[in-house]
Amino acid sequence: MADIADRYRTVAADFTARAEAVPADAWDRPSPCEGWRARDVVQHLADSAKGFLSRVGIDMPADMPSAEDDPLGTWRATRDTVQAVLDDPEKAGREYDSPMGTTTLEKGIGFFGIGDVLVHTWDLCRATGQDVTLNADEVHQLLSAMEPMDAMMRQGTAFGPKVPVPDDADEQTKLIAFTGRRP
Repeated sequence: MADIADRYRTVAADFTARAEAVPADAWDRPSPCEGWRARDVVQHLADSAKGFLSRVGIDMPADMPSAEDDPLGTWRATRDTVQAVLDDPEKAGREYDSPMGTTTLEKGIGFFGIGDVLVHTWDLCRATGQDVTLNADEVHQLLSAMEPMDAMMRQGTAFGPKVPVPDDADEQTKLIAFTGRRP
């Protein structure tokens, strides 16, 4: 369990550093996600976390600000809530039914939550003109896990078609293109 909690802590810290570096006037810049602004990326992460946690009866803070008013505050509340859950063995171990069968909250966040924060770090950076370099270990782990599920992942609306990249592209470029973004 500590592995997923530590991985989330690392990826979330990277997103936090990037969110803290967003100039106040840049939150409304368009992101690579069609129709989204930088602040919408944060709201999506908050909404995703809420969705995961609600499956096992855990609520987000009632006083959490919206990303429309305070995107950094929204992110911090989201990060802190998810991290506290992952650091609590009882909460992290709660089970729920997923499209891939019964799993624990920890495992769900370990795959989907960490991946969501990782890829959306790139989106936030792209929207706000920051360095888009992601954690190479997490990029490798996510790409390796996603590639075998390609057909299943294209069935929903979460990912657009893969963007072609050269075979010798680095893993981050392949991951970003795999998720339908133009690197």
